[in-house]
Amino acid sequence: MEFQAVRIETPEGANVILGQSHFIKTVEDLYEILVSGVPGVKFGIAFCESSGPCLIRSAGNDDALREAAVRNAQAVAAGHFFAVILRDAYPINVLNAVKQCQEVCSIFCASANPVEVIVAVTGQGRGVMGVVDGLPPRGVETAADTADRKAFLRRIGYKVQ
Repeated sequence: MEFQAVRIETPEGANVILGQSHFIKTVEDLYEILVSGVPGVKFGIAFCESSGPCLIRSAGNDDALREAAVRNAQAVAAGHFFAVILRDAYPINVLNAVKQCQEVCSIFCASANPVEVIVAVTGQGRGVMGVVDGLPPRGVETAADTADRKAFLRRIGYKVQ
């Protein structure tokens, strides 16, 4: 067995949701979740089918984001892996609905950070072992950092002014 770290391509201003599902209709169900979850969201979805023709299935309402999702799925190339790339919304806006999708088995991450997917390669194929999401801590939050965090959440509309 071999391990590989696959860097995920996240277009400028976009977020990713990476996960594992178990059925070909994942692409259509995730599409419906995204368009009904946030008005105006732009996204692309790619899903690695792991039986039959073993194709990367894709959908989305933004061609560039759909193509980026496909490139990420090709790079990871693990059975039942899916990548959602979204813009004009945050993962928090749709994550619970994505997790409740009946085909979704797990979510590996939802992030705008640099992400690497740790893939195990065996004689049978490839599987996701986990992800490296972002960078390591540089210290412990100070009182000034706490004030900055609270101001940021209010500035982007997640807390009452």
